[in-house]
Amino acid sequence: MSPHPFDPAFDDLPSELPVFPLPGALLLPRGHLPLNIFEPRYLCMVQDALAGPRLIGMIQPRDGDEDPGGAAIYDVGCAGQIAAFNETDDGRYLITLRGLLRFSVARELATRQGYRRVEPAFDAFRDDLEEEALELDQERLLAALRQFFAERELSVDWQAVARLDGESLVNTMAMLCPFEPPEKQALLEAKTLAARADTLFAVLEMAKAESGEDLVRH
Repeated sequence: MSPHPFDPAFDDLPSELPVFPLPGALLLPRGHLPLNIFEPRYLCMVQDALAGPRLIGMIQPRDGDEDPGGAAIYDVGCAGQIAAFNETDDGRYLITLRGLLRFSVARELATRQGYRRVEPAFDAFRDDLEEEALELDQERLLAALRQFFAERELSVDWQAVARLDGESLVNTMAMLCPFEPPEKQALLEAKTLAARADTLFAVLEMAKAESGEDLVRH
């Protein structure tokens, strides 16, 4: 896949990265994540990112019941570049992050204007910037996804979904499906795209089994 014209070169990636801890929010390389920013600390984070390389790291807190601003965070997140930005009349920012590559947290830095920052380590995830071939049973995956969404009475534009290529299908559904944070993290940390596809199948199968148990129990 050709690099996006606004992607930074690997050697130009920053040594400090603002992070947005948000449970259940998953960003993957080449994925797009819309965000509604309204807390003062994260408004400052967006302003500072726009003044620099436009990069923000999405990462999950380990305990979703705690304040994400102070909770322990997972070791791996994904850096995204602000690809779209709008201001609202009531003082919010509506942004879209375009996923670049994952990072591990080398260490956490002091907060700045209330938002958290880390020293990211990108080396292990350099391959995220390159296209990866994927052999995918797309019909099987679509069937599992249809069942998952039907059981939860969630609507999806299946015609649009069917037009996605393999990588986009796996990543979009991994980001979109309302999985639990540990499941989202497992999808993020899968070493390769093929491993992520296998993990997605496994999570859907577990959800199917749990749904069957619920039907029997009730």
